[in-house]
Amino acid sequence: MSSFTDKINQSIKQAMLDRDKERLDTLRDIKSKLLLEAASGSGTEISDEVAAKICLRLHKQRKETYLLYKEQGRDDLAAVELAQATIIEEFLPKMLTEVEIQHEVDEAILSLQANGMSDMGKVMGFLTKKLSGKADGKLLSSIVRAQLSK
Repeated sequence: MSSFTDKINQSIKQAMLDRDKERLDTLRDIKSKLLLEAASGSGTEISDEVAAKICLRLHKQRKETYLLYKEQGRDDLAAVELAQATIIEEFLPKMLTEVEIQHEVDEAILSLQANGMSDMGKVMGFLTKKLSGKADGKLLSSIVRAQLSK
């Protein structure tokens, strides 16, 4: 199995061959963020998990910028951000559905014996590590809050 960085490098080569400037720019941005993370760490390689978190952060930034441009009526810039977000999505792990997140929250509450809002931090800490990169934090937080409020 090739690593995340290898997939990015292969995709960069393919984008160059296809002369796909937008895709190439987006992939190079991902690669630069991965290289920055590797340089700031102790080694030259970063784990696939860290790489996925970086891509998730980049995707979230693109989506937020897209919404901002749409609010400002800058459809030309919004289209670029949306296209980049779509390219980044190809490299993200499969996200859990709301039903799957609900199931994980129920299991965590049972296993941690959480019984109220005072246990919110404990449940969120556990689930954030377990579902890292697979669930939206805001959605996760709202589901945990709803379950602990019952």
